[in-house]
Amino acid sequence: VVKKAVCRFVRLKHSLAAIKTIEAFKEFDRNKGYINCRDLGECMRTMGYMPTEMELIELSQQISGGKIDFEDFVELMGPKMLAETADMIGVKELRDAFKEFDSNGDGQISITELREAMKKLMGEQLNSRDIDDILCDADLNGDGLVDFEEFVRMMSR
Repeated sequence: VVKKAVCRFVRLKHSLAAIKTIEAFKEFDRNKGYINCRDLGECMRTMGYMPTEMELIELSQQISGGKIDFEDFVELMGPKMLAETADMIGVKELRDAFKEFDSNGDGQISITELREAMKKLMGEQLNSRDIDDILCDADLNGDGLVDFEEFVRMMSR
């Protein structure tokens, strides 16, 4: 359940990546509705994806007519961007999510903070038993709180 809440938080952050995709395409689109194949590598790099020369050659062979429209660009970039982040939420995203749960900023998530964060992120009220179970499962040192290290371990299970 906590993973689901954190994933929802991260998805919101990744909405910004969609905006980045639009902006990258617009930067290389010369008001024709497409970008040239020769600009594809540079466009991808502006989005933070570093294609190899071999990837660019393979991509250019898949693109008919030497140009790619926005819809095909999104279809092309979606799997590439997901492959980079699949099964791996970065430390920054985990730290941001942890801060979202740790509302008082003391570096630990209490049962009250967990309950509030779950309601805020998931839009639902979990019962006390569910919250206790989540906290107990995550609280490896038994102090009744979840610190960042415990949070990361919980998210990686």
